[in-house]
This record gives sequence, C-alpha cells and structure tokens, in this order.
Amino acid sequence: MNEQDPRKTLSDRAVSIAEARDLLGGTDAASMELSSRRTGMSFQRTRMSADRTLMSIIRTALSLIGFGFTIYQFFGHMLEVPGTTLRPHAPRNFGVALVALGLVLLTLGIIYHVRYMQQLRSERALMITEGLIHGESHYPVSLTLITAGLLWLLGVLAIAGMTFNVAPFA
Repeated sequence: MNEQDPRKTLSDRAVSIAEARDLLGGTDAASMELSSRRTGMSFQRTRMSADRTLMSIIRTALSLIGFGFTIYQFFGHMLEVPGTTLRPHAPRNFGVALVALGLVLLTLGIIYHVRYMQQLRSERALMITEGLIHGESHYPVSLTLITAGLLWLLGVLAIAGMTFNVAPFA
C-alpha cells in the first residue's frame, strides 16, 4: 500500500516527456503520433484565429476609411451649394482624420499579427526540436495579411488624394 500511483507522481512534480512515458508505462507509438497530430492541428487553429482577429481589424479599418472618404466627398459637394455654413476645410479635415484613424488601427493590427505569427512559428520550431510534434515549421502566406497591406496602401492613397487633391481620389 506504500506504492504511489504513477499518475499522482506526475501531478506532484514537473517531469520531462521521457520520464512521463516511463512512469505511465513506456512509449506507445500510436498515442504519441495522435498527440503530435493534435498539437499540430492546434497550431493551425491558433493561426486561423489570428487571421480572424486581423480580419475584424480590417473590417473596422475599412469602415473608418470608407466613411472618412465618403464624408469628404459628400460634404465637399455640399460646399458648392449656396448658403452652406460649412467651413471650407471642415469636410477634408474630418475625412482625413477618420481615414488616418483607420490607418493607425490597421497598422497596429498588422504589427500585432506579424509579431504574433513570429512567436507562434518560434514556439512550433521549439516543439519540433524537442520532439513533441513532427513536421515542418512553415505556415503558408497569410492572404489576410496581404489584404491588410493592400488596404493600408489604399488608405494612404485616399489621404494623399484628399489632402493634396491628387489622383486617383481627387
């Protein structure tokens, strides 16, 4: 009765993977392979979650950029109506402020996404070197990140068009 249950020993102290296998009755190749696959799939789910987070940032930034440009266009035309009490630069200033806010949000989202993905890749590479998972430590190019970059460029063009009255948004 003095003999301890090996599972209780695992919960009482930190052990290496090799020690855990020995305590629990040796290695079982099938269960290790299944565990490795599950861990690999959890990395994919985490990557997709980061993409969804960036997509929500893109939606918000796109709304701000689009709304800012719309205000600039609509109220810019209202200045041409006789009897308007708008100040001449008010539509441009407010529109540029909204587009700039969208660009700042998008820039922060892109930086966060890139840093998070670098951290995730390094964590995966570390787990591969420790033998916890198998496979390459490579993720495909994020189409969401490419879309965010293109939207950022579009926002910069919109600000340039509104501020300096240059094409394509003049």
